Amino acid sequence: MQDDGSEIEVVVPVEENDLDSLELGKTIWNEITAGVGIWGAFRPIFAVALSLIPFLYLGQHFNRNHQRGFDWFLLQIPLALTLILWVLLYVWSIFDAWKDASIQVAQSHDQS
Repeated sequence: MQDDGSEIEVVVPVEENDLDSLELGKTIWNEITAGVGIWGAFRPIFAVALSLIPFLYLGQHFNRNHQRGFDWFLLQIPLALTLILWVLLYVWSIFDAWKDASIQVAQSHDQS
């Protein structure tokens, strides 16, 4: 083989697209809210905030678990006599409201 000193030049066409700021904003928003929108992202936080109001169990009512909220409201009456058990029920209701809201968001995201 003889080297004749020639070089091969490869030119790849580059397509330069203008950056669409609206599309970029939509992509960033989708990443921040995990694709479930603003309400889906903040629904569990809102349920926890409502659950922090003592004695009413509003997080369960917010998640449309009215029977559970009413049952826990009645259950707290005898538990109030033993403060430790009432605190455990209160903390569990906060976790339960967050969990139910997260499940509802996940199910609504799967349906869409």
